[in-house]
Amino acid sequence: MTEWAHALQPLPREFYNRSVTLVAREALGKLLVRKVRNGLGIGRIVETEAYLASTDDACHASIGKNRKNGSMFGPPGHAYVYVIHARHCVNLVTEPEGVPSAVLVRAIEPLTGIERMQRQRGTEVLLNLTRGPARLCEALSIDRELDGWDLTLGSKLWLADDSASAPLAIQTSPRVGVTSAFDLPLRFYVAGNRFVSQRKRADYKLL
Repeated sequence: MTEWAHALQPLPREFYNRSVTLVAREALGKLLVRKVRNGLGIGRIVETEAYLASTDDACHASIGKNRKNGSMFGPPGHAYVYVIHARHCVNLVTEPEGVPSAVLVRAIEPLTGIERMQRQRGTEVLLNLTRGPARLCEALSIDRELDGWDLTLGSKLWLADDSASAPLAIQTSPRVGVTSAFDLPLRFYVAGNRFVSQRKRADYKLL
């Protein structure tokens, strides 16, 4: 915990108040920080997906605002946490308030709090801790209680710069597991990182 204490300032709201695709790319290499009562869980973001406010049938907001997706319509820099198959996924709300776009965090590379992540996940296999959106939420104890949480507060859940991160080779491909708008190249990931959730695609492109 102490090794990160000097470098965990939350990213400002301006980081999120931009194009969702730009935030999806630039979130790669950032630290996802989860603070719980008994310590910190930290991982480096290595895979994201962008979901567009318009012309994107795979975006939850495409059906209009409702009780479940309301956080997507709120101010940028908040979390949108949803449930799928009884498991949670966390998103970063982007663009101005009323523009319901968000970035799904698909995978992180675990850095700090690994023993707690292993207990949460019920496995000691490092690759199985946070490789996938539901896995990382389980490892970091992220659930619907954090839906709408302000990521700029630097408390409970936030993003921070990683001063130790080297320049990244970023690749893009269509998103994973969507049944509509599946051909859009809106998935971004760190090339060669073993914690990326899906690595066998024929249509990878280097950015």
